Amino acid sequence: MVDQMKHYENKIAFEMDASDLFDALNKKEKIVALDARKSFAFVKEHIPNAINIPHREMNEETTMHLDKEILYVVYCDGIGCNASTKGALNMTKLGFKVKELMGGIEWWKFDGYATEGVASIASSGDIQCAC
Repeated sequence: MVDQMKHYENKIAFEMDASDLFDALNKKEKIVALDARKSFAFVKEHIPNAINIPHREMNEETTMHLDKEILYVVYCDGIGCNASTKGALNMTKLGFKVKELMGGIEWWKFDGYATEGVASIASSGDIQCAC
């Protein structure tokens, strides 16, 4: 039973669901939603007031303007995309407080929360991965 409790404690310590993020943002807690997808995906749709740093671009230079006392909740598309996991790992290595958003932007929308961004992007016919 101790191992099981530790497992659930770790999940809560390192993950957050959309409802908890929504509540924390509304309460103006020291928390920022960080979109780890490529910039075209962020422009298309993102969590309101989120910032975008694609996980492949996270380094000391691209994060130097960020406050290390704030909790960053990293997200991507959701199931089938691991940009949030890669981004959370990168941000942790850089010394930031981090949690990963369970289900990404898809579960955020599934729970009924608003998004920002353009309605559609003209397709070139190429398939682009947002991760």
